[in-house]
Amino acid sequence: MRDILADVEKWIDTGETIALATVIQTWGSSPRKVGSHMAFTLSGKITGSVSGGCVENAVIEAGYEVLKNNQPQLLHFGVADETAWEVGLACGGSIDIFVNILNPESFQQAKQTLTDEISAVHITVIRGTDKLIGKEIIITEDKQVFGSLGNEWNAQVLNLAMESLSQRASRRVELNEDTEIFMQTIQPAPTLVIVGGVHIAKALVSLAKTLVYQTILIDPRKAWGNAERFPNVDLILQTWVDEAFEKIKINSSTAIAVLTHDPKIDDPAIKIALNSSAFYVGALGSKTTNAKRIQRLLDDGVSESHINKIHAPIGLDIGAQNPEEIALAIMSEVVKSFRKQKQVEVKNEAKQSLVSNL
Repeated sequence: MRDILADVEKWIDTGETIALATVIQTWGSSPRKVGSHMAFTLSGKITGSVSGGCVENAVIEAGYEVLKNNQPQLLHFGVADETAWEVGLACGGSIDIFVNILNPESFQQAKQTLTDEISAVHITVIRGTDKLIGKEIIITEDKQVFGSLGNEWNAQVLNLAMESLSQRASRRVELNEDTEIFMQTIQPAPTLVIVGGVHIAKALVSLAKTLVYQTILIDPRKAWGNAERFPNVDLILQTWVDEAFEKIKINSSTAIAVLTHDPKIDDPAIKIALNSSAFYVGALGSKTTNAKRIQRLLDDGVSESHINKIHAPIGLDIGAQNPEEIALAIMSEVVKSFRKQKQVEVKNEAKQSLVSNL
């Protein structure tokens, strides 16, 4: 949703009635993932995309009908193998898209979760009675509920939402044979926190920015952590790690790379990181250095289960020999960890019924 926020907000401010198309399931090859959005208005404004161009016109035509008669539509499109290359697909596939009138209140609440960097699930009824279809509800990670699907569904949907958040997965769910919902997880933007303004960190910041990670550098040593050395980092905190971590929000989209080789800085940072919801904690150093670090942490009361979460020596083993290659190894491991945990999509063919969740 981030890619359409600015345009949609502008259209809402000018009083436009907006249709929102959402990719809810794909089979085979698809250039746009589940949860991708396209928004458009009767006046012809368009933002976002739901395919490589093969179905956009048909979706917009359906959207105009939705805007005129206020009746949401669930659309299915298939692309044959012989025509797939023409629309940017590697092979044939099919795609389901739900088109609804955009609800400004739900949109603003979804936007607020992104602004607050909290996880949530945006739930839409994609198949049901005329009264129910198109209804939306947003449930945050701390179980705040905005909207209602009706008393008969709210408790069940709350449980399903918590399950989707734990799996970090968007999915379709059949509540019964006549009613189906789409549950889209909303996650904070990925952030890389780097402890230590060493030479490797310069290459790491550059690579993380290329991969659209927010970057935060922590280093109490002003000669190492300063804007001259790191002109592109989003935030520099020139303070001891305990104070620095109090100033930032660590969530399930945060990775932490500890790089100084100084136990006075590294060890406190690792302890804080291990007690947070960060999806990745990595520490620079050889196997010998890491063994000494583990013993210090154990002596300081850190449990073995927590220590096992540390990626050390940091980074994938790619035979890295210079700072740039080490940065590549680190960022590769970060991305691998993020994707493995996140699992944005469950297998597209699977549909899970409410019975299987009880």
